[in-house]
Amino acid sequence: MPEVRLVGPNGEQVGIVRIEDALRLAVEADLDLVEVAPMAKPPVCKLMDFGKFKYEAAMKERESRRNQTHTIIKEMKLRPKIDPHDYETKKGHVERFLKAGDKVKITIMFRGREQSRPELGLRLLGKLAEDVEPLGFVEATPKQDGRNMIMVLAPHRRKAESGKAREDVATAEFGEVVSEVEAEVVVES
Repeated sequence: MPEVRLVGPNGEQVGIVRIEDALRLAVEADLDLVEVAPMAKPPVCKLMDFGKFKYEAAMKERESRRNQTHTIIKEMKLRPKIDPHDYETKKGHVERFLKAGDKVKITIMFRGREQSRPELGLRLLGKLAEDVEPLGFVEATPKQDGRNMIMVLAPHRRKAESGKAREDVATAEFGEVVSEVEAEVVVES
């Protein structure tokens, strides 16, 4: 005679009962008999409203997805013999990406004989990492990948995004603090 360990609707232990008795109790209580631990000896079943259980599980999963952070990786491509003005422009883009909380993949593209001088790329990546150090850190050290050299920069971890943090971003970018609502609009545009 197959038996199960039965748990009541409020989590109380009913004990080990025959499956027929457990099904009868479920029908009397207008609940479902759900097997929660099939590998146990004897299997564990619980009296519950299965529809409500599925709904609560879906809500928990949705809440956990909402709390996840979505990291975006932006890419910036450079050449070893980049002009100083172009370097400053690209550095500005990298700084903007890091301020926004995104990771940045820096790719140095080598052509022809440049491939025999990887130290040029290493020097350029080192200079860029040093220039943006207040905003981010080197997450993946430079490494050669065929004709390219790749490095990943990640932003420093910030505290919870509060109104004060938004004002700090607005101050850093524009030099003056307007009201929090206006600062938010300025930062987004």
